[in-house]
Amino acid sequence: MDLSRLMTRSMRSKPWGIIVARIMNAALEAVDPRSAVLNSMKRMDDIIEVNRDIYDLKNINRVFLVGAGKAGQPMTSAVQKFLGTRLTDGYVIVKEGYAYNKDAADQVEIIEASHPIPDSRGVTGTEKIIQLLENTRQDDLVICLISGGGSALMISPVRGVTLQDLQRLTEVLLASGATINEINVLRKHLDRVKGGQIARYASPAKLICLILSDVVGDPLDVIASGPTVPDLSTFNDALFILERYQISDQIPLSIIDRLNLGRDGKVGETPKPGEPIFSRVNNLIVGSNRTATHAALQQAQLEGFNASVLSNYIQGEASQVGKVFAAILHQMADADQPLPRPACVVVGGETTVTKQGDGLGGRNQEIALSAVRDLAGLNNVALITLATDGGDGPTEAAGAVVTGETYQRAQVHNMDPHTFLASNNAYNFFKPLDDLLITGPTLTNVNDIVFLLTI
Repeated sequence: MDLSRLMTRSMRSKPWGIIVARIMNAALEAVDPRSAVLNSMKRMDDIIEVNRDIYDLKNINRVFLVGAGKAGQPMTSAVQKFLGTRLTDGYVIVKEGYAYNKDAADQVEIIEASHPIPDSRGVTGTEKIIQLLENTRQDDLVICLISGGGSALMISPVRGVTLQDLQRLTEVLLASGATINEINVLRKHLDRVKGGQIARYASPAKLICLILSDVVGDPLDVIASGPTVPDLSTFNDALFILERYQISDQIPLSIIDRLNLGRDGKVGETPKPGEPIFSRVNNLIVGSNRTATHAALQQAQLEGFNASVLSNYIQGEASQVGKVFAAILHQMADADQPLPRPACVVVGGETTVTKQGDGLGGRNQEIALSAVRDLAGLNNVALITLATDGGDGPTEAAGAVVTGETYQRAQVHNMDPHTFLASNNAYNFFKPLDDLLITGPTLTNVNDIVFLLTI
């Protein structure tokens, strides 16, 4: 990536700005989807090896490619390069604007759809995938590509539930503060392809699923709602989540009715561990948040920083997590702990935002905003938040940069960070300061990364 796209006003004004941009770029390059896919597969003539499983193309009749996610286009490109003319047919659904070359090959159709709120294009594309998989045979091979955003992009509502119902559910869940794990429990029990059901459609063919993880901890059953793995959750779990966040009265009655039918055993559960359909499935994570933060760590060390990865499991309310990060930066600045200057502490994970106002922003911008007041006046420190997909919430920003000077600069504009935080309006706080990270789509997604720096 052009390093200038990884720099804001605060970074451009500091000698360390370009250095930190290189560290961020190293993290993104490490999870480049095309490279991740190609590095996960080996081929010698007709013999393919994936995750230590061997496939002989001489014994395979047709090879189909399906999938969904923000990284779908470059992942598809990698499979096309790897298989060449042996690829028979396929459909891959990507976020609108993420299909940089729809006509790369005749065998695969790249379909654009809406994210994070699903739309009819996703439904149409998913129906094409279902119809393709329903015609597979035992001597066929299906390759499935999954990446961040797959849950919203590959969507097929169950009978009695409409797309509009699922759109409303998604809106309510995103505003409730529910985690992605909890959101996907609901999705799996209201959709025909999630929770192991792609594996059901693909059976009896062999199935390889290559996964770029966008979920903290990389649980296979949660990433993109686990379309190719056994589902550990139940209808009861889905109903409990609605009760926990007290949102049952905000979602369509059709969804409540469907979940109650499932709880009462009147409609079938999603496929569970031990079912025969999974005996021919090979799931492999090809890139994750851990991959990205490790690459950032190595680059930071090359740049002369004392560096460490604090965690890849950060979750929680963004505004509270930001205050914790500010406290860690105080400790780094005042006591050279846990690392002496120059220091770079890298943190990975994914927070949530419980909306209280009608402002504009996302979880990464909110983390940054919540740290502004606490970092005021500290010398030579920076907190940088980065959504690895290049987009944070409903905005084009990928995150924001906070230094010890941010609070004072905001006062010049008569902006109080607490007021903007109360209305979830981080975007409009950082925009006049020119401290929003505007990278554009990265075509990958492995959660978020935060950099805590003392220079």
